[in-house]
Amino acid sequence: MSEISVENAVDGKLGLGDLRMDPDVLAHQAAVAKDGGNPQLAENFLRAAELAMIDDERVMALYEALRPHRSTAAELEELQASLLATGAPRCAALVEQAAVVYARRGLLR
Repeated sequence: MSEISVENAVDGKLGLGDLRMDPDVLAHQAAVAKDGGNPQLAENFLRAAELAMIDDERVMALYEALRPHRSTAAELEELQASLLATGAPRCAALVEQAAVVYARRGLLR
């Protein structure tokens, strides 16, 4: 932890991997949020824990795919299956929910 400093960040000695959240820490934060009466925040932390185990390029592709008019229903279904296969069921459920809403609101490509 002593290596994480503004100086090291400015000097380029830190990479994204140095700053990545630990999935276990995020799961703990989810438990605290749930115990504190905030189940929505808890679910967000649990989705973040799943995303923390996925490489950055894939996370950015997920973000891009979920933007309005960027994906077809079939592409979102494929993305959902991919997330399920990689052990990210909460993120997969979010994609499934997004696909339903996008179809209803005319936001699919």
